[in-house]
Amino acid sequence: MILTNPISGPEVGTLWITYNEKTLIMRMLEYFIEKSDDQQAKNILGGLWQELNFYVLQMEEIFKDQGMAKPAGYTNEDVNLEAPKLYDNGFDIMFVRILKEVSMGMYTINMNMSYNDKIMQIYEGLTVVTQKIYKLSTLYLLEKGILTLPPKVTMPKTTEFIKSKSYMNGFNLFGDKRALNDLELGILHHGIETNNIGLQLITGFAQCAQNKEVKQYFVKGKELAKKQIKVMQEILLESDVQFAATSGSTVTTSTVAPFSDKLMMHCVYLLNGFGLVGSSFGTFFSLRNDIAMKATLLAKDIYFYGEEGIKIKIKNGWFEEPPQMEDRSQIIKE
Repeated sequence: MILTNPISGPEVGTLWITYNEKTLIMRMLEYFIEKSDDQQAKNILGGLWQELNFYVLQMEEIFKDQGMAKPAGYTNEDVNLEAPKLYDNGFDIMFVRILKEVSMGMYTINMNMSYNDKIMQIYEGLTVVTQKIYKLSTLYLLEKGILTLPPKVTMPKTTEFIKSKSYMNGFNLFGDKRALNDLELGILHHGIETNNIGLQLITGFAQCAQNKEVKQYFVKGKELAKKQIKVMQEILLESDVQFAATSGSTVTTSTVAPFSDKLMMHCVYLLNGFGLVGSSFGTFFSLRNDIAMKATLLAKDIYFYGEEGIKIKIKNGWFEEPPQMEDRSQIIKE
């Protein structure tokens, strides 16, 4: 793939982010493929690796054509295929499913900032891959009994419109709150599901992190995930909805790191961004003000936790600087 015209600044930026994310995912996939004992799971993981490798090579070709330095990304130095199994019971596919949720949103944003046909083709192709793998992962997890379906509800028989502003009241000290609507139920179910997977992921990271500060950071993230699950489960129980949490996985007792601290920190950085977007979605689309307020407070916790992680990454020289515009004032001074 050869581009004859220079690509724009935003296109450089989105390609840079995408390359870093894809090389990180490929290193994790290599470990999961090595440790998987289920052929069906290996096929899903291996198929995704092949697809991502194709687009990583295309991006490298664009970097070369544009005279752009290739991002450092994540290499074989960031994965230890000899490390014992850190996760069991379908975690590999659960994690891939969450990653594909993150990717769906990122490709939409990246496409919105793309003007070059070849760049748009990359994001269009990655979107197709993501949706295919997400579907395969979901069907696999349901077949294995690992993924829990959301609660079922009574189907609406008529069309109704909201008749009172009290519909939004959640902070009601003298009366019952209204029942959750189906969208709010979906937001809460999804929040618990993703935080359960995040809890397992970061527990494993905490067990095997080499840097003491990084280990403490992961332990703090584990407690944050538990707090979010607790808040959302309490809202469901108040509406007499019992949530059967997904089994997700079992973290083994291994303390041998399959990934570098640098890779694990960036993985959590990406998921923090996903968590912020999810909390924002819950805040805006929930029509009960107590749920919107709790989602806002959870988003605040995620933001400050993410900011702490960025400082650790910078301190250890793990945060590659994104491409940026020329500093004209500095050039003039020089």
